[in-house]
Amino acid sequence: MIELPRIIGHRGAAKHAPENTLAGIKAAAAQGATWVEVDVKLTSDRIPILMHDDLVDRTTNGNGPVAEKALADVKQLDAGRWFGAAFIGEQVPTLAEALDLVWRLGMRINLEIKPCPGRAEETAGVALTLARSLWPEGAPPPLVSSFDFAALEMARTVAPDWPIGYLIDRRRPDWAEQADRVRAATIHVNARREDEASIKAYRATGRPVLAYTVNSLPAAREVLSWSVAGVFTDTPQTLAPLMAGG
Repeated sequence: MIELPRIIGHRGAAKHAPENTLAGIKAAAAQGATWVEVDVKLTSDRIPILMHDDLVDRTTNGNGPVAEKALADVKQLDAGRWFGAAFIGEQVPTLAEALDLVWRLGMRINLEIKPCPGRAEETAGVALTLARSLWPEGAPPPLVSSFDFAALEMARTVAPDWPIGYLIDRRRPDWAEQADRVRAATIHVNARREDEASIKAYRATGRPVLAYTVNSLPAAREVLSWSVAGVFTDTPQTLAPLMAGG
């Protein structure tokens, strides 16, 4: 069974640094997080990068679809100015750059495959083929998750020995069957939509549950009291007492 932390930095440390950037990963590490979660998409020239939205508009000074931009164009964008003056000039990182940093920081990572429309299998296939080629042999592998079932099926094909996290927002009637089909190691749920009874149902499948996105200490303690294994948070330092078991 995969060893999970109580705290995972969401998109790095999204309340303290621009999301899905190297600065965000460093911020999470500085706040004591040993794991981070990031979102992975493909550029038009099929390079995996860290980006949540289908458009670059919200988190850069550019505009337009990610799927229509080559890596060279993406690297010209400022991914930090929108967040604050201290981050002006921060770039959108490639997946390769992010994995290298995570490894050098001694961290673990959850790769969420976040494909642009129509690119689910392609995104999972390209990203995970690259990640497998870069990740040190024998090291505990990344946890791979997605809301897109086609992406999870491709992940199982490309990285059969890497753990898969089945992501749920609004629960489908066949959620358990789908989790079984991709041999999910973990189930990731929206903390705002769940309660102790629903968490018990997820755990009855024999899988640990991770909850997103929890940013207050009282909320985190409540969710953890339901026997959730850990939580994703934008502010690891706020939940620091939980890292020590508090």
